[in-house]
Amino acid sequence: MIGKTWPSEMRRFADAKTGRTITQLTSTDNNVHLYFTENSFDLHRDEIVFVSDRASGEDKAPHEDPRYNLFRMDLGSGEVVQLTDEAPGVHNVTKTPDSRLVVYAVGQTIKALDTETGETTLVYEEAEDYRVGAPSISANRRYIAFCRNERVDVPRGPNYTGFKESFYRIKDGRITLAYLDGSGWLDVFKDTHWLGHFQFCPDDPTLATFCHEGPWHLVAQRIWLLDFVSRQARPCFRQDEEDSVGHEFWTQDGYVFFDDRGPGHDGTITSSRTQAVATDVAVKESTMIPFVGLADRNGNVVRRIDLPYYCNHYHANPDNTTLVGDDVDDLVLIDISGEEATIEVLCNHRTSWHTQSAHCHPTWSWDGSRILYASDVEGRVNIYLVEP
Repeated sequence: MIGKTWPSEMRRFADAKTGRTITQLTSTDNNVHLYFTENSFDLHRDEIVFVSDRASGEDKAPHEDPRYNLFRMDLGSGEVVQLTDEAPGVHNVTKTPDSRLVVYAVGQTIKALDTETGETTLVYEEAEDYRVGAPSISANRRYIAFCRNERVDVPRGPNYTGFKESFYRIKDGRITLAYLDGSGWLDVFKDTHWLGHFQFCPDDPTLATFCHEGPWHLVAQRIWLLDFVSRQARPCFRQDEEDSVGHEFWTQDGYVFFDDRGPGHDGTITSSRTQAVATDVAVKESTMIPFVGLADRNGNVVRRIDLPYYCNHYHANPDNTTLVGDDVDDLVLIDISGEEATIEVLCNHRTSWHTQSAHCHPTWSWDGSRILYASDVEGRVNIYLVEP
């Protein structure tokens, strides 16, 4: 029920490895923060927006497709308030940094919620045989855009089931723009690849990135910049044969961050601590030094930092001097302010990696003072907060 509240579930404990204080924010059913490219934190208020199945009336494990809805948490009091009550459940959530607008998918529709007025607008409804991807909101808040890919018959499930099959079988991928007032939509770009990871530039509503999705070592050119005026795409960081690139995101100051793991890395990790596709290459094995890079809006690399480590995702603090990464068992802080990167363990996350919701996806707050992450160490996915 919209407006229903839950009292604080917060508890604090000392991390077994580092002694740092961890705050477990949730403990009722499954709770997942927004994907790290979207950021659950509110820019101005001490709050986060997240999804939970606590109002579903069901008791489901993370891999059993829980029915999530949207909630807001006051990080001071711990109080949780329900924002949506969609019977089928919501997915693919994004929002504006100030949390005024929250956009989410329900089945094959996309809706926008004004969290101040409570008004919900139907922005898009899929009428053809395409799967609707995660939306992103333009900087001017006039429209969203998202990927649509033809439906193909592939297995689906945890541990990246169907990942390689989707890469080979999808031959019709599109980027679609829809107006936030619900007045219409149009395809702005079509491709012969599986498209994903769409993200608008944080301060330019005419520029975005998307990716050719699939196992990283099989994708010839992962990251693309899309100009919405010319509707032309150009590569961002032109890849060579040895490159395996992914998990790109826009930094707060408008650079494109990316991770290059080197030959034989497919960008995955499973609950067996192995890769899902490139199983002949160990998770931390590479024939070249992995590195991360920052590219400008023309796709040119302006900074390259060797990282002889292995993390599944990275997220940068506001001035791009420190990364948080989710290693196989730990969250780590990586100082990239100098000539050589240095690493320290932040805490032991203990997640299983079994489902996407159980991926840590550590995310910095907008001011760089806190880090949010997920873990299913207790069997259900919950959200945790730690100070670097």
